Amino acid sequence: MKVLIVSLLKRKVTPEIPAARPRIIYEIASGLVKKGHQVSLLGTADSNIPGVNIIPVIEKGFVDMPAFENPFYGETAYLVKLAKKIEEIGNQFDIIHNHTYPEFINLLVAKNIKTPIVSTIHAQAFPEYDEALSLFPECYHISISEAHKKLFKKAKIYKVVYNGVDTNIYSYQEKKEDYLLWLGRLSKAKNPDGSFMDPKGIEWAIQLAEETDSKLMMSGNIEDMKFYDQDVKPHLSDKIKWVGSLSSELVLTKPEVAKLMQKAKVFLMTINWYEPFGLVMAEAMSCGTPVIGFDRGAVKELIVEGRTGFVVRPEKGIEGLKEALSKIDQIKPQDCRNHIVNNFSTEKMVDNYEKTYLDILRVRPSKRV
Repeated sequence: MKVLIVSLLKRKVTPEIPAARPRIIYEIASGLVKKGHQVSLLGTADSNIPGVNIIPVIEKGFVDMPAFENPFYGETAYLVKLAKKIEEIGNQFDIIHNHTYPEFINLLVAKNIKTPIVSTIHAQAFPEYDEALSLFPECYHISISEAHKKLFKKAKIYKVVYNGVDTNIYSYQEKKEDYLLWLGRLSKAKNPDGSFMDPKGIEWAIQLAEETDSKLMMSGNIEDMKFYDQDVKPHLSDKIKWVGSLSSELVLTKPEVAKLMQKAKVFLMTINWYEPFGLVMAEAMSCGTPVIGFDRGAVKELIVEGRTGFVVRPEKGIEGLKEALSKIDQIKPQDCRNHIVNNFSTEKMVDNYEKTYLDILRVRPSKRV
């Protein structure tokens, strides 16, 4: 097949980029090349995927460019340019796989081309997003978990395809050290009372560590330094530590993250939001590290209760987390590893997308020119 992958313009796609969406794009493109498909990527000029033809729309990603005088106008101007480029070259391909942030702008040109558009929905569902996607029933919308799919009430979801992780980078290690691990984003969003919204649940992780006298390692990207200064920094100690520099972008490399995960006693998915997938859970288990997570979003789709970790009902709060932590030694690292290799590897993800493309082409045969 001749496949056009449409990337985000916020960031480049390279082997080193740790952000979730570029990583998934990289793994899909690389996997398709290995299977013998002709793959092109429409995105930033500085993207680099071996074997993939890069078609540039912008020199660098928004995060690497000088600030626009008017960011909304600047970014949307490039997104419109991206959509028009799809319209210009789309009929040269068998399948177009859309991953742009946001997804729906590109879909405006779907009716103007013959090539079917598969569009992976990476973001959390909310009513306006759902309604926007519902305006494009001719596109093949892909959710990344069953829990994610259920949140879309208006948009027609064609299929669920789980994300996958590189099980070579996130490799198995049986021997663990005695620390808890939390990785995530410190959101700049605030609650109505002015307190910082904590979608990834770092405060739960800190509380669990303090109340159980456990070591805790934390890292991630900090969207608002006040959140870190107010809610994280006061708790740092010899036992509770922040790893890496303080930055709005992810600073740890994939191998550095893998090393933290390989040695951790448990990974904490103490989320307060409805997680669409949760790559970090799959990465941790790939390293042989069990996961404790609140039952929100896709958590129970990734964790096998009592075998690869524990799913805690949110209403049980800190006591539920403590109970799960007290049983964590019951989990066998090899069971965690096997679960990810069999269900959430990059190879599995690429196979599922390839099958999805072929299923669509059986209904809508290629008419590329």
